Amino acid sequence: MHKIAITSEGPSLDDQLDPRFGRAAGFVVVDLETMATQYLDNGQSQVMAQGAGIQATELIARAGVSCLLTGFVGPKAFKALAAVGIKVGQNLEGLTVRQAVERFQAGQVEMAQAANREAGR
Repeated sequence: MHKIAITSEGPSLDDQLDPRFGRAAGFVVVDLETMATQYLDNGQSQVMAQGAGIQATELIARAGVSCLLTGFVGPKAFKALAAVGIKVGQNLEGLTVRQAVERFQAGQVEMAQAANREAGR
């Protein structure tokens, strides 16, 4: 697992983790070998009436990530993430992006087996 994506309210490791997946402000993509980061703006998904999670999935899949760290994921987005092989660590709200990465590296993030948010919430 070389690259992970973290939902974020801003472009840096010190920004707050955005608890929403589909409507997150953006994603900080971290290369775990080098700790290099890239920011993916998710502004287009924020204004969509529906399908935000699927669009966000496409965005991070194109970046080559194998895992997503976030707060909440709905059922359609979870299914889309599973379909492209992206594992999900959720319930990480209240952390910075850096703290989420550190927890992941320490093996303290359990990979989800199902969505933790109802559809449309």
